[in-house]
Amino acid sequence: MSEKISRRRLVQAGAVAAAGAAIPAAAEAKNRRKKKPVQDVVVVGAGLAGLMAARTLVAKGKRVKVLEARGRVGGRTYSPKYDDVTLDVGGQWLGPTQDKVAALAGKLGVKTFKSYWEGQAVYQRSGSRTLFNVTSPIPPDPDGGETLGFVLKLENLAADISRSAPWQDPNADFYDGQTFETFKLANTTGDGARFLTDLATNAVWACEPRDISLLHLLFYISSAGNETTPGSFIRLTSTTGGAQESRFVGGSQQLSIRMAKKLGARVVLRAPVRQIRQEDGLCHVTSDKGTWRAKQVIVAVPPAVSAFIDYDPILPSDRAQLIQRFPQGNAIKVQAIYDKPFWREEGLSGYVNSDEGPVKLMYDNSPPDGSAGVLLGFIEGQEARLAGRMSASARKSAVLDNFKKTIGNAAGKPKAYVEKNWAQEEWTRGCYGGFLPPGALTGFGPALRKPHGRIHWAGTEHAEIWNGYMDGALRSGEDAAKAALKKL
Repeated sequence: MSEKISRRRLVQAGAVAAAGAAIPAAAEAKNRRKKKPVQDVVVVGAGLAGLMAARTLVAKGKRVKVLEARGRVGGRTYSPKYDDVTLDVGGQWLGPTQDKVAALAGKLGVKTFKSYWEGQAVYQRSGSRTLFNVTSPIPPDPDGGETLGFVLKLENLAADISRSAPWQDPNADFYDGQTFETFKLANTTGDGARFLTDLATNAVWACEPRDISLLHLLFYISSAGNETTPGSFIRLTSTTGGAQESRFVGGSQQLSIRMAKKLGARVVLRAPVRQIRQEDGLCHVTSDKGTWRAKQVIVAVPPAVSAFIDYDPILPSDRAQLIQRFPQGNAIKVQAIYDKPFWREEGLSGYVNSDEGPVKLMYDNSPPDGSAGVLLGFIEGQEARLAGRMSASARKSAVLDNFKKTIGNAAGKPKAYVEKNWAQEEWTRGCYGGFLPPGALTGFGPALRKPHGRIHWAGTEHAEIWNGYMDGALRSGEDAAKAALKKL
């Protein structure tokens, strides 16, 4: 590509020379004025990571432009209204030790409220429906004790994993040489323990244990804390005291909307970036809305999506190989709206664990004042892959059948039904985040955060703390902005 560009410039230079003085000096000055001013940094992506990077840079007085492919900001957070009820159809929760997202919400005036967590939960397995107190740390399975022991073993292993360089762990080759499925089979015997482990893997990574490297899983657990608090698998899967503890009033997208509002015209929508060319000490970022020149660039999109951009010079082999091994999870988020949360009157919490697909995990997702009832169901991992191949009507019928079996017949008659399949989103290609298979971290880990010339990487998959979460996205944006500032 560089050779083609050079040839084109030689031809252009020859044409200009032939014209000679035929081009008046005033015309040359006018052409120069038409060029967009050089930005200090162009940010690709207006999700939480990209907007936080821009916010950090603007606070330092830098000239910034944010280019977003969608017609909205927010990335994997999206909070539209359906039937006068705001629904988070993407990421929605925050919990203890997620300090960055909590602090940003406070600064932006976005309030939070506690997830509904009262009454009886439903555990449905092998055709049997059992109720248990929702505050119980584990469902009433005969293998519950073994499950808890296995979880604690994972937490102990994760405690020694470096957040910044997990591939340097003394046992990295052993951990990264196997899937979580292999480790699960070697360390559990009960069907119940294995089922609950599968369910937790679906819920946290939106993939199957067979898909994910044990090393990446241990790193992810390690990241689920803050600078002074170690990570915890229990924190990842818990509501009270865990990652699902609270929600945002008005939806999580409010964070991005309010950041973007403060950035104003710096944010350009419907501007998917097609090429980033580094030449003559600048980056030339070409989008559907034009080309911007910048001293530095921050690419703040999922790793799998970053592969769609044409880089000149091309990406280093390590980075290219890494993102070839960085798929997004599979998740379809389904929500049913009712006049009221009727299940609460029956003593139910709305929380469900089930072995019957497509929905195996459910929550009460009603607004904070209970003015309407919302049941949230997750279709994840292999179930999402299968459900994605169904017709919309067949999928809805299967989902509502799950709701009826676990919550009651009234759950089969919502006044509105909403679903979001993030694997179908062109600029996301899956949720909740990216995960790595065996061999990826030990083979290519150092390329994860290493800049490519003037290009830096952001997005929750690059975070050392709360990787895969909104908090991690914000942290990665800050880190990328600081790296860019050093080079400026």
